[in-house]
Amino acid sequence: MELFRNPNIDFLGKKWIFLGLSLVLSVGGLLSILFWHHIPLGVDFSGGTIVRVKFTTPPNADAIRADMDKAGLKNARIQPYGQASNNEVLIALEQKETSEQALDQGKNTIIKALSGNAPEGKQDLNNVGYATLQQYLMSKDPLHAGTDAELRYGQLARAIVDFRDKTKDGVLSSVNDIASVVPPAVLQSFQADFHTSNFGIRNVDIIGPTVGKQLQKQAVLATLYSLLGMLIYLWFRFELIYGVAAVVACFHDTLITVGMFSLLNVEISLTVIAAILTLVGYSMNDTIVVFDRIRENLKLLRRESLTEIVNKSINQTLSRTVLTSGLTFLTVLSLYIFGGEVLHGFSLALVIGILIGTYSSIFIAAPMLVAYQESRVRKGAKVATLPAERSKDKVKVKA
Repeated sequence: MELFRNPNIDFLGKKWIFLGLSLVLSVGGLLSILFWHHIPLGVDFSGGTIVRVKFTTPPNADAIRADMDKAGLKNARIQPYGQASNNEVLIALEQKETSEQALDQGKNTIIKALSGNAPEGKQDLNNVGYATLQQYLMSKDPLHAGTDAELRYGQLARAIVDFRDKTKDGVLSSVNDIASVVPPAVLQSFQADFHTSNFGIRNVDIIGPTVGKQLQKQAVLATLYSLLGMLIYLWFRFELIYGVAAVVACFHDTLITVGMFSLLNVEISLTVIAAILTLVGYSMNDTIVVFDRIRENLKLLRRESLTEIVNKSINQTLSRTVLTSGLTFLTVLSLYIFGGEVLHGFSLALVIGILIGTYSSIFIAAPMLVAYQESRVRKGAKVATLPAERSKDKVKVKA
């Protein structure tokens, strides 16, 4: 499919506009990384505890933050989770311990902070576990179970927890909600000793600082190794300068993407690193398409200057670039809008990266190639030819 019939756009003539844009974005991102928000690492890398909380009504982030401050959790990060109708938030604590006690501590700290108006002497039915319920029932023995108490009350405790977590999605609106799963005597006992808050702890995850540091190192190495591997591939496929130009363009895309995350103060998680690695490959593929057409035209357009050949090559691949990049961009934009909080960082990285990666193939990699080759001509050196041409006549390039 051809969107443009014989386009003749002077892309290299407009290179300074986009180089200036890249300079502004790169410097702005670097300043944010160095002096403002730095690199906003998620718990995956920085270590800490993430608690997922479900509310009965739409949560108010400011009110939750105020409750956290009262409990002494000054640096807690609060963000919506999933669809707005789920009424869920993620609360990230800087707690670094990785023991079982730390998991309970993180959970209990959140419960204490959010349970400001809880009735004294009553337990919260939305935030107690199976073992606590079984122990309570055995101590009260409302059914006079006798020797079967442990088994029978264990089954009842399991039924209550399953009803709360699976049927009611983690939050009961009142103690009376469990009337359908427990005998009247048990319900009466619960009404006397339990209450229901407007929230329930759905999940607690913890990552220690050592694991976080290892993940940071692995993420950086994965990105660098991918760039190095592509440099070596392009060195053999074309010439070293082609590989260097493509890798510089990919590094440019990565820098701007990370810089934008810093400017927007959006956390970088493992899924964001996966998106950045995806972008490295995507941008490299786009650059290779342009370079491959340049190689073909070097053999066909021997009388034209390298600038003219590169411009013509970019124009010839323009339809392909717009189609592939445009459709991919629409896909990731839909993912960003409708994908929910879990995919927010991943899709944002793809949205930014595809835009930057598309123009870097044209306005970063190609001008760098031309600048290098023309500088060699000015110095009187022979212009490097491509592997497929070495057995043939050398291509002459006008300065």
